Amino acid sequence: MSEKTPPLSCKSPVTALPGVGARRAETLAKLGIFDIEGLLRHYPARYEDRRRPVPVSALADGEKALVHVRVLDVKKPPAAARGGKAPRIPMKVACCDESGRLTLVFFTSRWLLHTFHEGDSLWVYGTAHRDMAGVSMAHPDFEKAAAGDGGGAGGMGKAGVGIVPVYPLTAGVTQRYLRGLLRAALPAAERAEDILPQGLVAERRLAPASFALVNIHFPADEHALNAARYRLVYEELFLLQARLLYARGHAGGQEEGEPTCMAGVFAEDAAGLFGFELTGAQRRAIEEVRSDMAAPAPMRRLLQGDVGSGKTAVAASAAFFAVKSGFQTAIMAPTEILAAQHLSEFERFFAGTGIRAAMLASGLPQAEKDETKAGLEDGSIHVAIGTHALLEPDVAFARLGLVVTDEQHRFGVRQRLSLREKGASPDTLVMTATPIPRTLALMLYADLDVSALDEMPPGRKAVTTRFIDSSKRDAAYGFAEKQMAAGRQVYVVAHKIGDGEDRDEDAGDDGFSGGGEAGGFDGGGEAPLPLKTASALGLAEELSALFPHRKVGVLHGRMKGGQKEETMRAFADGSIDLLVSTVVIEVGVNVPNATMMIVEGAERFGLAQLHQLRGRVGRGAAKSYCVLISDSKAEIARKRGETLARENDGFRIAELDLVLRGPGDLFGVRQHGLPMLRIADPAKHMEILCIANEDAKKILQSDPGFVAGLEGFPE
Repeated sequence: MSEKTPPLSCKSPVTALPGVGARRAETLAKLGIFDIEGLLRHYPARYEDRRRPVPVSALADGEKALVHVRVLDVKKPPAAARGGKAPRIPMKVACCDESGRLTLVFFTSRWLLHTFHEGDSLWVYGTAHRDMAGVSMAHPDFEKAAAGDGGGAGGMGKAGVGIVPVYPLTAGVTQRYLRGLLRAALPAAERAEDILPQGLVAERRLAPASFALVNIHFPADEHALNAARYRLVYEELFLLQARLLYARGHAGGQEEGEPTCMAGVFAEDAAGLFGFELTGAQRRAIEEVRSDMAAPAPMRRLLQGDVGSGKTAVAASAAFFAVKSGFQTAIMAPTEILAAQHLSEFERFFAGTGIRAAMLASGLPQAEKDETKAGLEDGSIHVAIGTHALLEPDVAFARLGLVVTDEQHRFGVRQRLSLREKGASPDTLVMTATPIPRTLALMLYADLDVSALDEMPPGRKAVTTRFIDSSKRDAAYGFAEKQMAAGRQVYVVAHKIGDGEDRDEDAGDDGFSGGGEAGGFDGGGEAPLPLKTASALGLAEELSALFPHRKVGVLHGRMKGGQKEETMRAFADGSIDLLVSTVVIEVGVNVPNATMMIVEGAERFGLAQLHQLRGRVGRGAAKSYCVLISDSKAEIARKRGETLARENDGFRIAELDLVLRGPGDLFGVRQHGLPMLRIADPAKHMEILCIANEDAKKILQSDPGFVAGLEGFPE
């Protein structure tokens, strides 16, 4: 390196490495590698232990092993065979050790033609194939051994020997090439600055950043690898938590406000609103909310629970506390029909209390909207329940003290903040019917306290779920006809709107034997059901022909808002017997009379999403069923189906979904503007995540500007 060339650093472009030109850089960019930092943070997916070589004579057929051999002879294919027009003839490299002969076989790569020479000493790692012709390895990894290297555990410093990293790749990048680049980048890793506070590194006994970045790729031994991995997992989770806490305004201490639940207003007062006995989980959540609202600092609480677990009663209690203390409440729902459903429930709960609730949505008559806006501005309306219409500039509140967001993931961060800005530091309660494991709740809502409704009301029946292939589809639809004949309704879910499109924009036994209402799952189709499509529009057309005596409706994301609301209302009032829909019904109207759901192409949906879809049935007194149809042979599809057939607990399903998905774009983490996890896995590293969360809170209390000073972590 010349004196004018700056030393390699983590900020150097990847083209600073030898052999990386513009074309190579474009290929590496597909892996997210643009500079040396990105290269060093491209962590191995797994490792291969290549520290214990075996003699050639001991190689077993199909065994992966490391051998140390000497090249005897190189048989290159004829020149005509290298052009691709003649039959492919491999290059064979005859090798040996003291115990026997081994043939290396290569079919491709012109650069290999001049790589091997008689007498070369090689470390070779690959899968052995033993037959009548002898022992061979096709396309093994290999490394030329240093002079004097024996057949013991030598060569540990080489990229192809030792604990060897195996990386995620893209077309045009090989393991050998990537390992070579990382070897060349090690000087930059050794000079890497530690971005964690030194006091924290010492307190947690973390390996230095330089040590971790070297040993995560080329570990000296298992201890070095474990220390490097722990350091990098902790660092990733700590920075994630710190960024979340900082971005959501908790870096500068507690925001000041005023209590929105005055002294003398108790949880027992709210319990009297309901004509049913609250569950223990509901009582616990209501008291947690009341305690938050009685404190000066604004409440920021996440309320999560399965469909039917009683979140609305908790939200109504919170609104009761606010109104009785002189404040107004705004409740934002994702759809007009869900807002109307909430209004009906709140009016029933608040009957005789003097609390006035009203709805605000774009589909309402203008005169009604104007009257509601006036009532909110003068304070005569205490609770506003609405859709995005609540966000309009001309919607003003006399004294907004509580903001409740239902199905919060349907709204953007800016939308939720703009509603809060209509009050002076109001309390915030966000609700979701998607149970989130504690680990993920810490990731997505690091600044929120979490209340979990993990107890279902008495009498709530589990939905019987079956996972089948298309050979039993006719029996499923035969059973659906029996449900409709008994006066009940059915959902059919498709993953896309029309044929030739992608998704909508916006097992134990086979399940067909014995028991159950209306004769149980015992078949009953008049003939096999030859469905030709998996789209909502196509299914609606075919099912209309199959059930000409039934009213079949269709619902999807491209329908206008008014059309969707009208279709959902028709299904709710019983005018539609069978509703074919995309996932737009994942959150929607409460239809207790719907007792069966059929999900076509179930492999196209995630586990948590399937559970959410299933929550549309089982809402009434009658026994309900869910049938998942899939012909996929993929292992993950089978596991999802079997899990749904076995589990009804949403929190347990959420944990299993986290394990199945792994550490990638979990539950839409990317949608929250958070960095992707490269090495941390919340399913495996829950303990580290909890530690990192506590440490991030402490650091931001003592040094609020810590995150602002990090490059790549904007305010």
